[in-house]
Amino acid sequence: MTHSAADPTARLVDLVARKALKRGTFRLASGREASFYLDAKQVVLDAEGAMLVGQAILARLAALARFPDAVGGMSIGADPITGAVVTMAGVAGRPLKGFMIRKEPKDHGTKRYVEGPVEPGQRGVIVEDETTTGGSSLLAIDRAQEFGLVVDRVVTVIDRLSGAAAAFAARGIPLESLLTIRDLGIEPDAP
Repeated sequence: MTHSAADPTARLVDLVARKALKRGTFRLASGREASFYLDAKQVVLDAEGAMLVGQAILARLAALARFPDAVGGMSIGADPITGAVVTMAGVAGRPLKGFMIRKEPKDHGTKRYVEGPVEPGQRGVIVEDETTTGGSSLLAIDRAQEFGLVVDRVVTVIDRLSGAAAAFAARGIPLESLLTIRDLGIEPDAP
């Protein structure tokens, strides 16, 4: 990926490199071991980072043939991203709803997995802070589809290039990433 100096994605790459990238030996949520760790929450919960992520994802959505009705994903990872995108959509005057997907349904009230002002039949985009194998987003896709949302794609802030894109493609759902580990000078592990 090449970026111009005015490109917010270049600013985002710099912010991720400075605030989210750690070197060492780490066990990932997928169970794999890695020589680096990306803590995207250090970026998406930062004022500048949230703004950049919200702007970048909103720009991606605006470029689609059909703007989605909603964005959301698995709580906790997707929550700040959902908030950032919905906020930037509001600033831009674009109607967009957010939703959150629980790991477990509420044990009271509606007892739902999906929370937010969304309705079955609406088009939704799953957002994620980072993807490795795609397990969390695959669960989010399942829950969103069970609720009745039509899932158009997954947009991640950082793709670790470890199989998520292929897992989503097997379901006919494209993955778009704002940046990949290659943008940080890291090559993916061999399969």
